[in-house]
Amino acid sequence: MASVLLPLAKGFEEVEAVSLIDVLRRGGIEVRTAHLDGDMDSELVLGANGITIKADTSIANVVSEDFDMILLPGGWDGTYALADNESVQKLLKEFKAQEKSIGAICAAPYALDKAGVLGDEFTCYPSVENEIGKEGYRSDKKVIIDGNIMTSRGPGTALCFGLEIVKHLVGEESYKAVKEGMLIDFCD
Repeated sequence: MASVLLPLAKGFEEVEAVSLIDVLRRGGIEVRTAHLDGDMDSELVLGANGITIKADTSIANVVSEDFDMILLPGGWDGTYALADNESVQKLLKEFKAQEKSIGAICAAPYALDKAGVLGDEFTCYPSVENEIGKEGYRSDKKVIIDGNIMTSRGPGTALCFGLEIVKHLVGEESYKAVKEGMLIDFCD
């Protein structure tokens, strides 16, 4: 079974995090969330719009070898926290070195860029490309796949992003089953 690590930092974008977790789990992917505070196992993390999610573990307990992909939700406060967190930045570099999948949506490609793992071609929330400050930004697609690096635009593209991750990690059959089961007809 494919496994994905989804770090949650205070100020994360709730629609993105929950949509991604839901779609990936429907696709048969194990998703584990990790908070950035201390080494306690579970911790409540407050999102950008006042919704709290209980993380499964601390980022301090995470070993990159246990996962096939690391996936970052957006939200500016959460993104800045992910970009400034040594453990997250170290994990991003490890995933890149191990040629594992890396994903980010909305503002979170900024954290990938800070780690030096952002692909040559990427998408993100409009205006975030100015913070990133590198060539390769594309605004014409909901999801960009550049090798093992996957990026998406924002809350409205989260379901499409999740579906593309399902296709990437577990295949076309699971992708189609989840897409049809959720009545998603707007991702093509």
